[in-house]
Amino acid sequence: MSARPDTLVVGATGFIGRWLLAELLRRGRTVAAGMRGGPARERELRDWLRAHDAPVDRLSAVHVDITRPGLDLDDTAAHHLESIRDVHNCASLFRFGLTRREARAANVDGARHTVTWAAGLAGLRRVVHLTGYRAAAQPTDPAGIAQLYRDHGAYEASKTEADAAVRALAEREGLPLSVVNPSTVIGDSITGEAGQYIGLAETVRNLWAGRLPLLPGDAATFVPVVTVDHLARFLTEVPERDTGGVRAHWVLDETTPNLPELVDHLATHLGVRAPRRFMPVGVLRRLPRAVTRAEPETLPFLTADRYDTASAHALARAAGLTHPPVRDALARWADRLVADGFGALPPGRPGGLHPVAGSRTYLAGERSAPDHVLLHGLPLDGESWHAVADRLDGSALVPDLPGLGRSAPARVPVDVWLAELLAPVVGRPVLVGHSAGCAPALRHAHAHPDRVGALVLVAPAFLQPDASPALRLKPLVRAVLSRMTAERLAAFTGLGEDTADDRAVVSAALNLRRPGAAARAAEWLAAARRPAERAALRALLATCPVPVTLVVGEHDPVGTSGLDVRVVTVPGAGHYPQLVAPDMVAERIARAAAAAGAAV
Repeated sequence: MSARPDTLVVGATGFIGRWLLAELLRRGRTVAAGMRGGPARERELRDWLRAHDAPVDRLSAVHVDITRPGLDLDDTAAHHLESIRDVHNCASLFRFGLTRREARAANVDGARHTVTWAAGLAGLRRVVHLTGYRAAAQPTDPAGIAQLYRDHGAYEASKTEADAAVRALAEREGLPLSVVNPSTVIGDSITGEAGQYIGLAETVRNLWAGRLPLLPGDAATFVPVVTVDHLARFLTEVPERDTGGVRAHWVLDETTPNLPELVDHLATHLGVRAPRRFMPVGVLRRLPRAVTRAEPETLPFLTADRYDTASAHALARAAGLTHPPVRDALARWADRLVADGFGALPPGRPGGLHPVAGSRTYLAGERSAPDHVLLHGLPLDGESWHAVADRLDGSALVPDLPGLGRSAPARVPVDVWLAELLAPVVGRPVLVGHSAGCAPALRHAHAHPDRVGALVLVAPAFLQPDASPALRLKPLVRAVLSRMTAERLAAFTGLGEDTADDRAVVSAALNLRRPGAAARAAEWLAAARRPAERAALRALLATCPVPVTLVVGEHDPVGTSGLDVRVVTVPGAGHYPQLVAPDMVAERIARAAAAAGAAV
């Protein structure tokens, strides 16, 4: 193991634990990460810390099991931890629908075992126990505790029971204990990154998916938040500043808007409609979850209660800490939730929603000076370019087209939208389109040849033979697209079942189920099949004022006869070569960029 640590973080691989680890390591502390799992889990944690600019040379990992007395430490680990001064207990089983036994084993017994083990440290300075902001002094008699579990559910009841248990233990043993009660923890104030998708995040998901017709609670409902980076900084300061016996701090941003205003703010940012009417909590309790779409265990959090934050404010002032602007943090968190597919997508390049031509447009990548601009086709979204973008040497701007994917419908024609999107761009990027995305790319190159370095059209829809008349039946196409699962979409795109968990496919399937998305995709598809549109685009291609490269799949019936343009065929590919052969497509885009650069 590495140098003897002065701090132990229990629950180090969890949402809050890893952010705390990063903060401690950046401050030069020597830290032991108490965790379950083997070498793979440790490698994942170290990779995450490096990606967040945290040095890992002073980090060691020890196996702990908080459900067992003594944390189940072996002799080597116990000896390694003899130097510990500060213990942070961030371990928790945070999930709704737990049984009482599951919740108590992790959250109650785990808290007791951690504090009891810490009491045996010769050089202990402080134990910091993390719990929930609704946890406070509650009944300790068996009947009262049983009622607590019935009223609040296993998760909240277990956290409340643990809160009382560790306080009583510390008082009895004379231990230096700080209990930190954070409110709903949202993502990093700068990047929005969270990694936790339950609780308030589920409300945001329902808002985004058009499944929040009524607001739970009333106008006074207060669900306060705190960003995870502020909480990590606060936790790091606690052992430095708290003295004496038991201390407690409620950590939350009191400027958090009441829930209706919070939801309205997020709806405006996301470009979706906010609910205007309320559903009282008492009514929600009596309705089935299938109707309310509300997790019953979240209902006790929907109150107008306020909290005594005086001690937390005093500590924060002494440490020079201030909450970041809450509305900005909420918007960045919402962007990241959308980028992560609310936990359904594997890691990728996160983007966010920005105003373009009067509507909210999802953009990822470089906005001001991209080397490439990548426009997706149907029925996909910008994630269909992620494998190609990762292989390009230069930067890329990847939008979701208006009304498709995660972008709201535009109030102007797509050509005007694209011109406004690219108006601030410095330089002459390579403009790349796929399928239906080739049309706006081609028209933009004609309208602004001095602002486009080269044009790469991948499987242009307007060069395909006229498809089945069924594709012009928008209600039929809408019905098919709205029922797309990742597996069905993989088959539709010719990728096969083995790639059904690919980020591009999963993202497209998720977004097609958003309100109106399938209908808008059907409208785009119908428009792309109109004979007049196809003829006009073919004529524009024949007279394009910038260098053009066509990239087509071997099995995609694209008609290129009579066109004096460079055509590259991707072996084995159909209509989606960027998904099947991203290396080859990226190489052709790079060649187009190099040729354009040489011609300048």
